Amino acid sequence: MSVEAELREEFDRWERKETAVLKVLPYPLLAVSVVMTLLLQPLWNGEVHLPEVLGLSVLLTAWVMWFHTFHPESHRNGLLMGLYYTGLVALTACLVLLTPWFGFFAFVGYVHAFQYLKGRWRYAGVAATSAVSAISYVGGAANIAAGEWWKWPAVSALTTVMATVAFHADVMSDRRNHRQKRALVELHKANVELETALAENAGLHAQLLAQARETGVLEERQRMAREIHDTLAQGLAGILTQLQAAEQASHAPAVSRRHVGNAMDLARESLIEARRTVHAVGPSALVEARLPDAIGDVAGRWSKVNRVEAVLTTTGDVRPMHTDVEVTLLRTAQEALANVAKHARAGRVSLTLSYMEDLVTLDVLDDGVGFRPGAERAGRSADGGYGLTGMRRRVQLLAGRLDIESEPGGGTAITVTVPAIPAGSER
Repeated sequence: MSVEAELREEFDRWERKETAVLKVLPYPLLAVSVVMTLLLQPLWNGEVHLPEVLGLSVLLTAWVMWFHTFHPESHRNGLLMGLYYTGLVALTACLVLLTPWFGFFAFVGYVHAFQYLKGRWRYAGVAATSAVSAISYVGGAANIAAGEWWKWPAVSALTTVMATVAFHADVMSDRRNHRQKRALVELHKANVELETALAENAGLHAQLLAQARETGVLEERQRMAREIHDTLAQGLAGILTQLQAAEQASHAPAVSRRHVGNAMDLARESLIEARRTVHAVGPSALVEARLPDAIGDVAGRWSKVNRVEAVLTTTGDVRPMHTDVEVTLLRTAQEALANVAKHARAGRVSLTLSYMEDLVTLDVLDDGVGFRPGAERAGRSADGGYGLTGMRRRVQLLAGRLDIESEPGGGTAITVTVPAIPAGSER
C-alpha cells in the first residue's frame, strides 16, 4: 500500500470515529446531568424543581434528536441550524438556571457551534455557551440571587476568552486537516492520471521502438547521402575536371602533369574521406586542425586547383564548437566552393567565419554570374547532386538557417547561421 493510500485511510478512520462520537455525545451528557440532579439535588442549596427539570430534559432530548440525529440532511441549511442552536442554548440555559448539574450538558454547545454554525456566528455561539456554563460554575441561579451575582459575569468573561482561544485553535486545526485531505485527494487524482499515462505509454513503447529503428535507418541513409555528396561526389567531379583539363593540355606537358597531380591528390583525399564516412568519423581536416584552419586549408587547396582566389576572414572569439556544428560549417564551405567551381565562373571568392556569443555564421561571396534563387528546385539539381537543397537540410538539422542572395550577373552570397554549441555539450 502506498504512503498516500495509508494517509487517506488514516484520515478516513479518524473521521469515522470522530463522527460516531460526536453523533451520540449529547445523550450521555444529558443522562449524566439528569442522574446527578436526581441523586444530588437534595444536597444542593436550592429548591428542587424536578417536574420542570424532567419536562425540559424531555423537550431538549426531542429537540436534539430531531435536528441532530434524525435529519442529517438539514445540517447544511445554515438558517435552520441557526434556529436549532438558538433553541439548544435557550433550553440548556433554562435547565442550568434550575440546577447547575446541567453544566455537563452545556459542553455540547461548544461542539455544535463548531459543527453547525459558520464564520463569526461560531464565536457568538461560543460566547453564549460560555455564559450559560458560567452559571453552573458559580453554583447556579440560587448563588447569583444570594448576592454573588458579580461572580457570574467575571467567570463568564474568563471562560469566554479561554473557550474562544481553544475554539479558534480547533478551527485552525480543522482547516489544516481539510487542506491536507484535499491535498491527498488531489494527490490520489494525480496518481491515477499518472498510472493511466504510464499504461498508455507502455502501449506506445513498442510502436516507438519500431519507429526509432526505422528513423535510425533513414537517418543513416541520409547521413551517407550527405557525406557521399560532400566528399566522394565532389572529389570525383574534381578528378574528372582535372583529367579533362590535362587531356586538353596534352600539348603542354607541364600543365598536363599539374592537372594529373591535382587529380591524384583529390583521389587520395576522397579515399580517406570515404573510409571516414563508412566508419561515421568526422572529416580528417577537423581532426588535425581547428575549424578556421580547416576551412582555410579547404579554400587554399580549392583556389590552387581552380586557379580562383579564395580568401578566408575570421572574426570574433575563435573557440571549439560541437562536432556537428564544425562539420556542418566545413561541409557548407566545401559545397559552396564546389558550386562556385561548377557554375559561377567567378574570379574571386571571399569567405567570412564569424564567432558570436550565441551564433556562428559562415558567409561565402563570389563575383560570378549569379542565378535566380527562386528557380532553385527542391531535391536534386540538374547535375544529379543535391546542391543547395542538401546544404539547407544539413543546416536545418542544427536548427540553423541558410540564406541565399543572388541575381544574374551580380554574383552570389550564401550565409549559414547555426547555434554556437560549445564542444563537449550534448544536443
